[in-house]
Amino acid sequence: MKTPILGSSYVARSVNAAANRMINLFPEVVPEGGKEPGFLNRAPGLRLLQSVGTGPIRALWAHQTNGSDFYVVSGTEVYKMTATDAVPIKLGDVSGTGPVNIAYNGTELFFACNGPSYIYNEVTNVFAQITDPDFPGAVSVGYLDGYFVFNEPNSQKVWVTSLLDGTSVDPLDFASAEGSPDGLVALIVDHREAWLFGSDSVEVWYDAGLTDFPLTRIQGAFNEIGCVAPYSVAKLDNALFWLGTDARGQGIVYRANGYTGVRVSTHAIEYAIAQYGNISDALAYTYQQEGHAFYVLTFPSANATWVYDVSTGAWHERAGFENGEFTRHRSNCQCNFGGTTIVGDFENGNIYALDLDVYIDNLTPQKWLRSWRAIPTGQNNLKRSAHHSLQLDCEVGAFYDPQLDTGLLTEDFELLLTESGDYLVQEIDPLGLTNQAQVMLRWSDDGGHTWSSEHWTSMGATGEYFKRVFWRRLGMTLKLRDRVYEVSGTDPVKIAIMGAELHVSPTNA
Repeated sequence: MKTPILGSSYVARSVNAAANRMINLFPEVVPEGGKEPGFLNRAPGLRLLQSVGTGPIRALWAHQTNGSDFYVVSGTEVYKMTATDAVPIKLGDVSGTGPVNIAYNGTELFFACNGPSYIYNEVTNVFAQITDPDFPGAVSVGYLDGYFVFNEPNSQKVWVTSLLDGTSVDPLDFASAEGSPDGLVALIVDHREAWLFGSDSVEVWYDAGLTDFPLTRIQGAFNEIGCVAPYSVAKLDNALFWLGTDARGQGIVYRANGYTGVRVSTHAIEYAIAQYGNISDALAYTYQQEGHAFYVLTFPSANATWVYDVSTGAWHERAGFENGEFTRHRSNCQCNFGGTTIVGDFENGNIYALDLDVYIDNLTPQKWLRSWRAIPTGQNNLKRSAHHSLQLDCEVGAFYDPQLDTGLLTEDFELLLTESGDYLVQEIDPLGLTNQAQVMLRWSDDGGHTWSSEHWTSMGATGEYFKRVFWRRLGMTLKLRDRVYEVSGTDPVKIAIMGAELHVSPTNA
């Protein structure tokens, strides 16, 4: 019997109803001619590029026109880096500790720091704080038709700077987002329109070329879904995504469809978010990789990261692994530079490449995990059953480099090194075994509340492509007649799971 290991992450309020957890794995659909309709891919690892400043990395921004350089906000310092010279050049200092919003007008970069903000002029090479007495501070900023558009902290006001001059602000160049009496929390420019996110509503403005303040509302472009986390707003797949709130509740993730918001989170995701307490500090970035478009939503206070894949409509968890526990993912922000997706660390000055061919997070383990109901939906007759064997249909025989392992090898293996320190692939250790990646199995017979001990098995030595990943003699289901399986691993090898086959015998009890 095929057991339903494929799918997405869905842990319901009652784990007895659904306990399908998926961490550092994401599904990919195979439209035709595949062995199965889809498979589970390992999430990209973090390949260290270099350290910039002391961190944390608060913002990354790259030129998409010439691809010549990109900018890093590390702690309170701003650096410029070029494609030809990886040495960071410090430009100046900024204020604050939270995320930084960046916009570009062709000459100047505007760094909005949730209050005091800064301009870097690429022509004059001058970096300075905006000191115009009429500048009220900026939470977020965008570029629209020659203007920097920004929202004032703790207000309903949206402002524009002077045309092509971010250092100058006219005291009359503002308006209030008064479609609802809520405060304006975030702003983003998309398709030459300024989306103004309040705590209870969203309204959209455009450049009408008016005297003094050039923007005006688009009639009918108003909806009563607000934004609970200013830095959760992000562009992806020709649309906007954000973590919503309104007069009736909060904690739903929306995607813009025209000028309305369409819910993309599931009840399971919303249940998880509801457990977090403070969600106003949630932050998001987006990226695309091999046709997958990901919205990465991190909750710093809750130490958790969730990812939505537009291509499949599926959610999964993205996580670090420290001291035997899952943590939030280390990435804090993102930019695309020269075709490489670069992310910054939330704790230090490291910048990484998100790399699907790297299976560690900067020399620390990347643990992947999948849990699922043993019996397909609707087929559990609530009778006891004997589970004879479980076979994982996955890619085996992948290259395993123990020098990247962080002490998670079993005691049966020894690292075999040449005099130069290189690993001898498929060498035999003194016990007569080869170094092989391991996968762990646990199960729960009470619906996902408590778990068995781990049962390890090999995924094959390098080049052992016919290896079968088996567990046998898995026992009898107990009182609930309901079993949840969980497979996981930490070894730095490629993971691709096509399915799982379960040999089970029902009883009459």
